[in-house]
Amino acid sequence: MPTYRGLRQAFRLLNHWFMIPVFRSGLGTAVVSPFAGYIMLLSTIGHKTGRLRWTPVNYALIDGDVYCIAGFGEVAHWARNLAAIPEAEVQLPAGRFWGRVQVLTEEADRLLIGRQILKNAGFAGFVFGFNAFTITDEKLARGIADAPVLRITPSRVISGTFDPGGRGWIGLTVAWLVLLALLVLLVAG
Repeated sequence: MPTYRGLRQAFRLLNHWFMIPVFRSGLGTAVVSPFAGYIMLLSTIGHKTGRLRWTPVNYALIDGDVYCIAGFGEVAHWARNLAAIPEAEVQLPAGRFWGRVQVLTEEADRLLIGRQILKNAGFAGFVFGFNAFTITDEKLARGIADAPVLRITPSRVISGTFDPGGRGWIGLTVAWLVLLALLVLLVAG
């Protein structure tokens, strides 16, 4: 599998400076769409440091479980973390939970789930040269051969940014106040 070193670096910068802060502030719903892709924030425990690590990944929801794929293969740090400690916190755009992680090994499951994740990935799938809507099973199998496909089964729900005690209301309140101020200026001006 190619390493995509430059692409990995670009995603690392985008994730560190934009995606992670957006999701951690509770504004993940503002950046997901069919074009941008459906993205969740995955929190893993570092296999060397024991510290919490965050990474945004594309996902699919199927039968109450969340599935994701390590697009860069086992070289992805978060995939190594999950191989060592198969538990993660998942922050979907509208909620959070802690779950148990399992690697899918059945090829039919890997293809079915991998295709759905790529369909949900928006432009990211095309960056890797995959059109999930037209790619053959054989080409998809070769493309994800070294990429772990993971199932995350919820074990407990965690309160989210917009739940009681969360801080999501702060950003929304500021946005409403700015909108109200602009409307007052328009009407008064």
